[in-house]
Amino acid sequence: MAKERRQITVLNPIVPLSFFQQDVLDVAPQLLGKYIVRKIKNESIRHIVTEVEAYRGEEDLACHASKGKTPRTRIMYLSGGHIYVYFVYGMYYMLNIVTAEEENPQAILIRGTNEVSGPSRLTRALQIDKTFNEKKLMPETGLWIEESGISLPYKTTPRIGVNYAKEWKNKLWRYVAL
Repeated sequence: MAKERRQITVLNPIVPLSFFQQDVLDVAPQLLGKYIVRKIKNESIRHIVTEVEAYRGEEDLACHASKGKTPRTRIMYLSGGHIYVYFVYGMYYMLNIVTAEEENPQAILIRGTNEVSGPSRLTRALQIDKTFNEKKLMPETGLWIEESGISLPYKTTPRIGVNYAKEWKNKLWRYVAL
C-alpha cells in the first residue's frame, strides 16, 4: 500500500528559523502581523498574530526558566524556532515560540490572532496540544509562521497573570496590535 503524501500549502514566504534566533524583545513586536499557519488534515488555517507576550531568561521572575533548567523548561534552552507547549490549570494548552540562541531561555506566548482572542482559545481553535512541544516551526510539523506583508501598529502593556513576579510584573512586554 502506497504511503499517503501530505500536501502542504504555503502561500507566503515562510519565516526562517533564524528570525527566531534573536532576542525575544526584538522578535515579539515583529511577530505581530505575521501569519501563524496550522495544517489540519488537508487544510492550512491562517491567522494573523495580534497579541504576544515576551519572557526573557532566568532573571525574569515571570519566565518559566526563572527556576533554571528543569524537565519542563529544557525546551526553552534550545535554539529559537522551537515550539514550547505547556498545560496550565489542568485544562489548557499554551503555545510559545522559543527565541534567542541555544542556552539562552526566552520565549513568546502567542496570546491572540485576528480570529481568536486568548491563548487557550487559540490552541483549541488550532488544535495545538503537547504533541507539538519541542518540534520546530516548519510545514513538516504542521505549524509554521509566514510573512503577510502586513505591518501592524501596536501598544505595549504589562504582561497578564504574573503578579507573583515582583518588579518583573510591570515590564511592558505584552505587545497588542491596535
